[in-house]
Amino acid sequence: MSKEKNPRRVADNEAMAKSRMLRTSPQKLNLVAAMIRGKKVEKALADLTFSKKRIAEDVKKCLQSAIANAENNHGLDVDGLIVAEAWVGKNLVMKRGRPRARGRFGKIMKPFSELTIKVRQVEESA
Repeated sequence: MSKEKNPRRVADNEAMAKSRMLRTSPQKLNLVAAMIRGKKVEKALADLTFSKKRIAEDVKKCLQSAIANAENNHGLDVDGLIVAEAWVGKNLVMKRGRPRARGRFGKIMKPFSELTIKVRQVEESA
């Protein structure tokens, strides 16, 4: 009498991970996401480890989560994984301000982003 199992949102050879509420603008986060798109996961992890961008550490955590999901939940081989997709979305924006000259108010926007990483297993052609 239980409910039917939800269908998978990704293909059988894919796994996905999502990070929400990352404290950076989507534009800055997309620069780091573009750096790893289409690469093998070992190379992507190495690039993120040695990147000078502050947000690269959070992107690395999300990628490691996607790799773990692929291995543990979907039984995929870690050595054959590539970063198939990595996309960035907007999240909330905290509005702050600061008094400025002549009675004015300077707006300070503090944006948040979300990141989705999809890894795919590719067959090695000999």
